Amino acid sequence: MPEKPSLEPNASSRPSKKDPLVSLARYSEIGFIIPAAILLGFFLGKLADYYLHTRWLYLIGLLFGAVVGFWQMIRMAVGAFKKDE
Repeated sequence: MPEKPSLEPNASSRPSKKDPLVSLARYSEIGFIIPAAILLGFFLGKLADYYLHTRWLYLIGLLFGAVVGFWQMIRMAVGAFKKDE
């Protein structure tokens, strides 16, 4: 009777070296997440300013985007650190 394959990966089947493209993708994502979140918050704030006829909501959107961007970057960095261990 054939042997059932195990669901646990063998240490011998893991690559000994990390793929440089995976590392490049991970770090470029961290570099783009903060500016993207800040710009999204800014433009959503400008949109809210337009519809609500105010002049200050873009600042709240800008700050909220910065906080969310840094929070997501920290989450990604902690997740990458845990995967490396």
